[in-house]
Amino acid sequence: MNNETNISNQNKVSKTEKQNKTIKEHTEPNNASCLLCPQRCQLRHGQSGRCHVRENREGEVVSKTYGEVAAWNMDPIEKKPLYHFHPGSWIFSVGGFGCNLSCSFCQNHEISQQHQVGRKVTPAELAELAGRERESIGLCFTYSEPSVWFEMIRDTAPLVRAQGGQVVLVSNGTISPRFLEELIPWLDAVNIDIKAFSEDFYQHYCGSKLAWVLDNVERLAGRVHLEVTTLVIQGANDNPQELTELARWLRQLNVPLAWHLSAYHPAYRLAVPPTERKTLERAWDIAKEHLPYVYLGNVRGGGTTFCPQCGEAVIQREPALVNRLNQGCCPKCGQGIFGVGMSELV
Repeated sequence: MNNETNISNQNKVSKTEKQNKTIKEHTEPNNASCLLCPQRCQLRHGQSGRCHVRENREGEVVSKTYGEVAAWNMDPIEKKPLYHFHPGSWIFSVGGFGCNLSCSFCQNHEISQQHQVGRKVTPAELAELAGRERESIGLCFTYSEPSVWFEMIRDTAPLVRAQGGQVVLVSNGTISPRFLEELIPWLDAVNIDIKAFSEDFYQHYCGSKLAWVLDNVERLAGRVHLEVTTLVIQGANDNPQELTELARWLRQLNVPLAWHLSAYHPAYRLAVPPTERKTLERAWDIAKEHLPYVYLGNVRGGGTTFCPQCGEAVIQREPALVNRLNQGCCPKCGQGIFGVGMSELV
């Protein structure tokens, strides 16, 4: 199944009281403020928030997508991208509809910028599907913005953990801290998009705020396996000074992480030319001055893990994954390489 294919099914199922749990604060009668993310949408009765999937029903903010799947697929863990978390493994990946950002360059806008009726599934069924795939290490919430699917993650993740699976989140990082705190104990690995190191970029291109994301990255650092992705767009977020500031900010977190610099290709509403390889390589050079694990995405040859001490290529990912680590260490100099499950055979 293509991971960007919408899955539709018109069958209806009843919702339990737990499924209908609301996240809101009352304002005027039948009006409500959604508190799930810092956008804090003010909703009249029958109105949906900017995420398209959280709706005011008679003064209660409810999820329109609890138990509705937009897309699922078996993916390589590197596709998330996670390069230092069980490299070479596969993970059952799932997403719902909706997103609380409106990025003009969205790669999955067919499911993130609208709501359709998806295939019905319960948390128990979803956990069972993830566990049924023998090669899967667990369940990844991805494709659109998983945080707007909060209740499904909250109810499904403990079931995946109970059967020995890993729980992964790929997110834009825009969720209210108290709800992120509720999820963190059930998360094993997270990849956060830091789309730029500029409030102007976030406001103009995404309808959001950088500060919200940075706050949550700091909240996650040291508590889950963490990797970060930035889609590099020429003329928008590729300023060398801005990239240097972001690299320094990531370094001051004082936790090991990987930074993925991915090439932009025109999508959705943005028609800026594709990112040139030389632009991406210049960004890589800047990042490597501050961080040991930096990768280039959406181009060939950018996925090799090098030992930060001696420069040995310890994991190659093209044309096939070759893991040369010896019990998680460089085979040449013995330097330990950051990550989880780095020397497992897959």
